[in-house]
Amino acid sequence: MAADAVAKVAEYPDFVQYVATGLFAVAILHTFLVKKFAELSHRYPDGSMGENFFHLLAEIEVVFGFWAGVFVLFLAAVLSPSDAIHYVETRNYTEPVFVFVIMTVCATKPVLNFAARILGGLARLIPGHRDFSEFLVIFIVGPLIGSFITEPAAMTVCALMALQKFFLRSDNTQFKYAMLGLLFVNISIGGTLTSYAAPPVLMVAQTWNWDTAYMFTHFGWKAMLACVLSTGFVAWRFRSEILSLKPATRTADDKPTPLGVDLVHLVFVALIVLTAHHMSVFLGIFLFFIGVVAVTKEYQAELKLKESLLVGFFLAGLVVLGGLQGWWLKPLLASLSSVPLYLGAAGLTAFTDNAALTYLGSLVPDLSETSKYALVAGAVAGGGLTVIANAPNPAGFGILNKSFGDDGISPLGLLGGALPPTIVALVFFWFL
Repeated sequence: MAADAVAKVAEYPDFVQYVATGLFAVAILHTFLVKKFAELSHRYPDGSMGENFFHLLAEIEVVFGFWAGVFVLFLAAVLSPSDAIHYVETRNYTEPVFVFVIMTVCATKPVLNFAARILGGLARLIPGHRDFSEFLVIFIVGPLIGSFITEPAAMTVCALMALQKFFLRSDNTQFKYAMLGLLFVNISIGGTLTSYAAPPVLMVAQTWNWDTAYMFTHFGWKAMLACVLSTGFVAWRFRSEILSLKPATRTADDKPTPLGVDLVHLVFVALIVLTAHHMSVFLGIFLFFIGVVAVTKEYQAELKLKESLLVGFFLAGLVVLGGLQGWWLKPLLASLSSVPLYLGAAGLTAFTDNAALTYLGSLVPDLSETSKYALVAGAVAGGGLTVIANAPNPAGFGILNKSFGDDGISPLGLLGGALPPTIVALVFFWFL
């Protein structure tokens, strides 16, 4: 979440901040109740307004955007429409828009084909069963690449590859939740090898003078070990499931694309990543990319615009509602010593975006080096516990949700799957 999304809290009355926090809590509760709304939608005739309304509320990507809209209407009613507009316009939506763009680009057939070539080549270097090797590569190497191509891009590529390679080929729900939690945690910690790829690190890197060398020596190598151990544990635990997956089904979209087309798409990915903090620039690049897709349409599948827009809408809602949570988060962070801060950050990030958490910590004066480390380490370690804990999570959620059947992903199921790798990350970051 960008810095502006949590700034200038003091200019709004206390009761407005309290309402924002109340609606934020309601939105979190709503994420746990999406199945109930889905059940309610079935009580109405197909195609009726009631069925469509409750079906809409059952889409988890809509939750925070919906309650953010309620909050904006509240501001317009109790203050003024101009105040509501002012608040919306002073939020920074660079991150939601970036996630929308990078998710759309990375979900294209040429990018996925190229990623499959590279990761498949690495998997062939590992002796043993091919599915087992691909599992290790997707869940270890993929998240660590996020340190260079940004976490949202890594999440999109890894989730799409894992969907085809494992989620759609297994009927074991426990295995799917273990993979989901592993992916979310590894993406969250896998972006800490550099100082620019993980949103919670980016929020503090310049303020605290944390460069890439600092990140790798204090966080990166520990994250690498944690990814290896957690992935190895899940692979060993579900080894029989991995070795007995259903045969992969091939479609017309599996046809290889020319290497030249793949490389052109990769150039666009690189340009968008390099300009990730300049929305007007990467949006312009994205428009050129749409033109390239039109020219090369014979090698393309349908763009994932709807799915990407829903994820962007989810994150934009987080930005709006999260912008007025500083009144309680900042004093809480300032009152904790290093160990309670470490564990508290890991727990709190399950209920608020971890980038907002670290940004608020950067505003606390005279924070010790140990406390700074504790805050960021706890925030990234806890980044896989819920769909709102880390900015790339909604992208992975949107891609993998349908593979869990009509009911979709259960928040409690995700929490259960993420706990073991979260504990591994917490131990490695604190004791190594």
